[in-house]
Amino acid sequence: MEEHGVKEQGALRRTLSARDLIVYGLLFIGPLAPVGVFGVLDAKSNGAVALVYVVATIAMAFTAISYAQMSRVVPEAGSVFAYASAGLGAGAGFLAGWLVMLDYLLIPSVAYLFSGIALHALFPAVPAWAFTALAFAVTTALNVSGVRLAARVGLVVLLAEVTVLAVFVVMAVAVLVGEGPARPWLSPFTGVGGTTVAAVIGAVSVAVLSFLGFDAIASFAEETSGDSRQVGRAVLLCLGVAGALFAVQTYLAGVLDPVPPAELAAHPAAQGTAFYDVTGVAVSPWLATLMKIAKAVGPAFAAMAAVAAAGRLLYG
Repeated sequence: MEEHGVKEQGALRRTLSARDLIVYGLLFIGPLAPVGVFGVLDAKSNGAVALVYVVATIAMAFTAISYAQMSRVVPEAGSVFAYASAGLGAGAGFLAGWLVMLDYLLIPSVAYLFSGIALHALFPAVPAWAFTALAFAVTTALNVSGVRLAARVGLVVLLAEVTVLAVFVVMAVAVLVGEGPARPWLSPFTGVGGTTVAAVIGAVSVAVLSFLGFDAIASFAEETSGDSRQVGRAVLLCLGVAGALFAVQTYLAGVLDPVPPAELAAHPAAQGTAFYDVTGVAVSPWLATLMKIAKAVGPAFAAMAAVAAAGRLLYG
């Protein structure tokens, strides 16, 4: 704790606002998270991708509400470790803590590697390992510099990603107004020619992975500048914003996509680039390239948030 400007040795500084917490959560999730799995979900749900994300958001809301309640009762940096320890005992807490620690270690490793590979694909002259090392060095330096600075830089990166998404939304709406949709207007909710509950639920099991990371907000519970309810509110708001962004972008891509879901299902290799293909063909090739750059840089800063959360978990 801090009294008269003096911080108790070993304690964390309470410098994070609700905005900072939301930035960390959205940075970890990534506003453009559906871009990579759009084709898979489109094929699985027969075109009802927006419905899939609405259902996924509702499903994740139960987890978010649980985190909000637990963070209020146990406002500690240990997150899942602290909650399981308080509710189920030290043994369960120890196991839960190390299981979630694996999550926070493996995700950054894959994210850094993904950034390196994606940037190398855009700039072949630079080897993938160099981009990977650069991403690791920059984000590690930010984390070491302090949570406040990292949050500010994270906000800039997040705003850049949201700006790219906003440009896509505006240009996609302009295309729809001028040329009309390639699929029926309601198809992102009803499917192309209909869908089934089993198909939607099967796609939801993949879509929920897009929300991976919002729970990391709870690990900053001992660095918030507000009361014990601040973390819970940030978790719920982060989920709501992410769900809305995901539903909007997948709806627009869904009605603009000229490729039928059945064709995507028959050609799995095309599913990974489906969103970029839709953007490049229906909206603008340069915007598709811009989205690729955003999706290449974004994971490095998602890894930054994950590493920061891992540090708080170990502290707890």
